[in-house]
Amino acid sequence: MDFSIATELYPDDYWYRSDAYLNIEPELDLVQVIQQLHGSLDPRTVFACFGKILGQYLPVKGLQLILDKQKFVWGRHYGIELKRTINDNQDTFTIAYQLSAPLSSSQKKTLGQLESILIQPLNNALKYQNMSNQAMFDALTDLGNRYYYRQAIDIALARANRQQGKVSLIVLDLDKFKQLNDAYGHKVGDYVLVGFAALINQAIRNTDQAFRIGGDEFVIITQGGVNAAAIVCQRIIDMMPKHSELTEYNIQCSLGIAESLPQQQAENIYERADKAMYCAKAAGRNCFRISAI
Repeated sequence: MDFSIATELYPDDYWYRSDAYLNIEPELDLVQVIQQLHGSLDPRTVFACFGKILGQYLPVKGLQLILDKQKFVWGRHYGIELKRTINDNQDTFTIAYQLSAPLSSSQKKTLGQLESILIQPLNNALKYQNMSNQAMFDALTDLGNRYYYRQAIDIALARANRQQGKVSLIVLDLDKFKQLNDAYGHKVGDYVLVGFAALINQAIRNTDQAFRIGGDEFVIITQGGVNAAAIVCQRIIDMMPKHSELTEYNIQCSLGIAESLPQQQAENIYERADKAMYCAKAAGRNCFRISAI
């Protein structure tokens, strides 16, 4: 008689063994889980913490959530896919799980318990992120605001002072913007500002940062010396005729560049770039100039 078939597992045997394995797993400490999930106000950190907790109790190897144009990912992206929808009174989340093995009925119950705990800390983190963004970004253009700029330029100059690379500042100003507002009204002015902000975002590199610090005044923190900043400035000037929001009202801009000096403060580099920008206006506008010192 061939006894080898006795070692094969039938479907019922698989679920029996899975339940038996579950009995030796550590008991789920919901209080500790709640404390861990509420330990951060960064939504990505909360999501990653949720993934790590799942991995301690369940055969979950990865998970993914797309919410409000944000993509949250943790772990590996292969295995058995399981999609589940989490509902509360206000929001609905759909999470895609990657499993190393199917879940038993008791494991699904555990997953449901953990999912119900995730909603509040994730919502809290998302609300905090939104409030932070409102405090750091200009509501009209979605560029960084003056407050964010002050933080970013201090960090950039500190890195430059530690000799971790050169930093330059570009100051941009729309030519004759006041006359545009007077002639067409602030609605048209806002339309132009939004279009110009979109142009700047297209022109800068991933390592650069753009801000609207007031009215029609913008600044760009560029990684590199004046040559790198000059390339960005020329790119902006070349792109102006290609944007209908700007050509419709014959909008041009003037730009000034200043490279950071050793131990220079934020106010000093801004003043130098601003003076260079006014030199560009005096030279006929629609051009850029570089600070001599």
